[in-house]
Amino acid sequence: MDPILMLLAGGVLGLLSIGAGCALGWASRAFYVETDPRIEAVLAVLPGANCGGCGYVGCAGYAEAVVLGGAPPDKCPVGGLSCAQAVAGILGVEVRPSWPRRPVVHCHAHYADRLGRHPYRGEPTCAGANLVAGVQGCTYGCLGFGDCFAACAFDAIRIVDGLAVIDYEKCTGCGACATVCPRNIISMTPFKSERMLVVACANEDFGRDVRAVCRVGCIGCKACQKACDLFSFEGHLPTIDYERYDPAHLDRAMAAVEKCPMRGLIFVGRPSRSPAGEEDAGVGEPVRADFKTTVDDSQWQG
Repeated sequence: MDPILMLLAGGVLGLLSIGAGCALGWASRAFYVETDPRIEAVLAVLPGANCGGCGYVGCAGYAEAVVLGGAPPDKCPVGGLSCAQAVAGILGVEVRPSWPRRPVVHCHAHYADRLGRHPYRGEPTCAGANLVAGVQGCTYGCLGFGDCFAACAFDAIRIVDGLAVIDYEKCTGCGACATVCPRNIISMTPFKSERMLVVACANEDFGRDVRAVCRVGCIGCKACQKACDLFSFEGHLPTIDYERYDPAHLDRAMAAVEKCPMRGLIFVGRPSRSPAGEEDAGVGEPVRADFKTTVDDSQWQG
């Protein structure tokens, strides 16, 4: 090959490379978007679990929301108090007092308590079984195939005799179990103390219909409401007013527990302390199971 042509080709390539470098350098300066350094600082103090318990897609999403979107600094359930204080320090704000939320399974029926159960040979998941009629008589209760167990990254939930049981010593309150439950019977409940009183049933049918499918389901007798004004009824199922719930004064609530003929008012928990202190800043609406089925989320065609 002619040496002159080779030198010419090399020179052209060199000029093109220089030109491309200059263009890229100009573009990097012209289109540079300045990032708030506090985002990286917040991200550095977050635990990096990327569990979604804060309500955002990963720790990076939460860090950006805290700095730019005004999200509260105490939304990380895994990081706890030290993390909330560190984030608040970076932002120069105070941590707003609140109570941690932990999952509650609104069902306490084991296999022996469930009537009308039939063999199921389909996909061994709650989401799959929930699409099939007749797996068990109660269409509200825990299916027990362990979708919540598979979703928990902290080994804080297990299936015992067909029922999801939460280990509150390990639970961080990320909410993954509540998200994947196809029947939506796991709710994130404000914990004002190590053990909280909850309604362990989600069946909203009439009492006679509940008795036909479950030995321990709520029959809607309203004995709890008569014994304690913390309880109210929406339909045939009681709810607990956690806004007025005071762990130090549960005498009347205990009377309701004793009067429940189905023993469906139970205490659960031993969670970690609140990541934002001991004072209550309000716990919101009464918590109950928001029952639904997988079919509710399906898009039908045809």
